[in-house]
Amino acid sequence: MSSEDVRSKLLNLSNVLKKLGYASQHHVKLYGQEFQLLNDPVAMSDSLVVVDAIETKSGRTLRVRIPLNVVNMAQAKIAA
Repeated sequence: MSSEDVRSKLLNLSNVLKKLGYASQHHVKLYGQEFQLLNDPVAMSDSLVVVDAIETKSGRTLRVRIPLNVVNMAQAKIAA
């Protein structure tokens, strides 16, 4: 697989995750905490996707990993 193919695959994964609600300015609950997302998902690999977010309770800015089961669901939508 060429590097162009890999980039395209990861970009497609990010786009599907945005449609699932992991887009900039959305609020999500992950790992028992509420977050406001600051950017769109960044796919580092097939199984590692992160997003920058503000933890609602503390106001801290964090880089949060999107759960693997959500990433797998997005990949299944792509394959369908």
